[in-house]
Amino acid sequence: MTASTSEIEKAAGVLRAGGLVALPTETVYGLGANAEDPAAVSRIFQVKGRPPSHPLIVHIGSAELLDDWVEDVPATARLLAERFWPGPLTLVLRRGHRVPLEATGGLQTVAVRVPDHPVALALLSAFGGGVTAPSANRFGSVSPTTASDVRAELGDAVDFVLDGGSCEVGVESTIVDATGDTPSILRPGGVTREDLEAVLGCPISVPSTSSVRVPGQHPSHYAPRARVMLVEAEKVVSEAELAQELGHQVGVLLPPFFTGVPVKAHAVVTVPGSMAAYARGLYGFLRDLDRRGCDLIVASLPVEEGLGLAIADRLRRAAGPRTSA
Repeated sequence: MTASTSEIEKAAGVLRAGGLVALPTETVYGLGANAEDPAAVSRIFQVKGRPPSHPLIVHIGSAELLDDWVEDVPATARLLAERFWPGPLTLVLRRGHRVPLEATGGLQTVAVRVPDHPVALALLSAFGGGVTAPSANRFGSVSPTTASDVRAELGDAVDFVLDGGSCEVGVESTIVDATGDTPSILRPGGVTREDLEAVLGCPISVPSTSSVRVPGQHPSHYAPRARVMLVEAEKVVSEAELAQELGHQVGVLLPPFFTGVPVKAHAVVTVPGSMAAYARGLYGFLRDLDRRGCDLIVASLPVEEGLGLAIADRLRRAAGPRTSA
């Protein structure tokens, strides 16, 4: 934990006054506001350029506070909260009266989680309430995993930035629809499908579409300025070199089995063999290739097991049609 007690108290005061605080979590940095202040919540959408129909996640200090924010909690949701909180798991449940519709995109459901970061938990304790906190970046762009990422992208639009170092997980939380008896994954993330299935004792689905709106479902999301092109792993080098010959400034996310292979491209990042390390570094890799002037990033999808499922989801959305935001 790098933020001091005085800085955390100052940040809590900013939240009470209706301001915006960038805070570290184990996943990515969030842009936080008082979850019970509709005007402050609305300001998040303005700063990010985020559509008001796109719901936010409410961060709370402990699983014991869940009933203060939601209604009708199924037994499966309580089991998941007990096992994975604090941690990178978000549960979608029925909205309680404390949550304004501005935070839910007008829905009667709300996404809730307990972050696993000492600075975030200290802030929630000092503030004494819930904090809505989507990623602290412009809508659709690469999520920030350091305080410097936040400052570079949002600047003075944020009233206070708490520095908690680099995020440990590096991709957003897993979002689970827990409104019924059969949970499903609406967004893969830091808690793996295999971990969820081990606790629930049954398979859990990852539907390609859902009637429940949650963060991160936009066709284009987590995207760098450079266009992302996904190819088969074995073709990453050949496709990158062809694009470079055609005049692109190519950045390459090189699969680890190509280590040591020379690549004729503008910039090359060899991704880690560990999915945990890849997830932790993914957004930093994309930001670095942007900073190095790449206009095209060539990458392949990892095996969609464990954290590979979340990485593949982020790369697909980064390669998707761009938002106008």
